[in-house]
Amino acid sequence: MTRHRDPILDLLAPLRRYAFALTRNRAEADDLVQDTLLRGHERRRQLAEGRAPGPWLRAILRNRYLDRRRQTLTDTRREAAYAELSPQVIDAPQDSALRLAQLRRAFLDLPDDQREALQLVSIEGLSYAEAGSLMGVSPGTVMSRVSRARARLRAFEEGRTDPKPALKLVGGHDAEG
Repeated sequence: MTRHRDPILDLLAPLRRYAFALTRNRAEADDLVQDTLLRGHERRRQLAEGRAPGPWLRAILRNRYLDRRRQTLTDTRREAAYAELSPQVIDAPQDSALRLAQLRRAFLDLPDDQREALQLVSIEGLSYAEAGSLMGVSPGTVMSRVSRARARLRAFEEGRTDPKPALKLVGGHDAEG
């Protein structure tokens, strides 16, 4: 029994050379040849009887190369458009955690009466009257404590060590003339 050599095997070297000429990359060329042979095998019924498979496979190879190239260009454009929509700089999460820890420390460093008033009014949502009733002081005292606590936190945010006075004295017997 005589075995005939498969004509496709004789086309492997020329197909690889052609693929390398198109891609300029050995690994990509090998992938392209493999893809071409698979596509040719799937569509082998399209090859007319007695027709040489070389030109047919080279046409498949070229079309597969162009398809891949178009897909790469489309992907590149899509990625570039996405990159334009994406923020260029993202704050590191540890910066936020550090900032929160610093703010928590500043809150805890407030004098007890100011911290309590700020907690009840700003965090718990109690009215000045409700907080004053709970703390055993007038609503005006609660307002004053909350105001001083906020001023201290603002000073902390601005990097100052002492808060600005809430009231400025104008006139009176100590005023300059």
